[in-house]
Amino acid sequence: MRGLFILAAGILIGVATSNTVAQTQQPAVRLNHVAITVANINEALAWYRDKMGFQEVIRNVGPQGELRSAYIQVSRDTFLEIQQANAQQQPGLNHFGLETDDIKTAAATFRQRGATVSEPSSTPSAFSGGFLANVTDPNSGGRIELSEQPAATGKLRKASESWK
Repeated sequence: MRGLFILAAGILIGVATSNTVAQTQQPAVRLNHVAITVANINEALAWYRDKMGFQEVIRNVGPQGELRSAYIQVSRDTFLEIQQANAQQQPGLNHFGLETDDIKTAAATFRQRGATVSEPSSTPSAFSGGFLANVTDPNSGGRIELSEQPAATGKLRKASESWK
């Protein structure tokens, strides 16, 4: 009987510990990019290229061929997303992006903790090639973009892997 009691107590302690660990474990995320909105995207890209020495790695062009946004590579795994200002988005900080290897688990963990998180996209973004979700920061009203960059389609992943 004593052995059965010890077994049951061990199972209860194990379940309680695993639930506590699951709730406190941090999903593997890393800062991937900061997105800014600028008054003139071509001037901004030239400045970051000529004055800072950063190279453009991805472009997002609209239906009429207008440049909407671009990623420049700051270091192997860090990017700056530059977006053209418009009536809905004035110049300034737009969002920051966190990259994860498992967007569904990261989104679920943040939701379990009470964060407002959109459902991860089911198809890769045409712009970055990543699967995306958004977290709302209630303190600033800002957006945090979650991204998973798969090997087959992730354009930022490919830029990181080809970094010299």
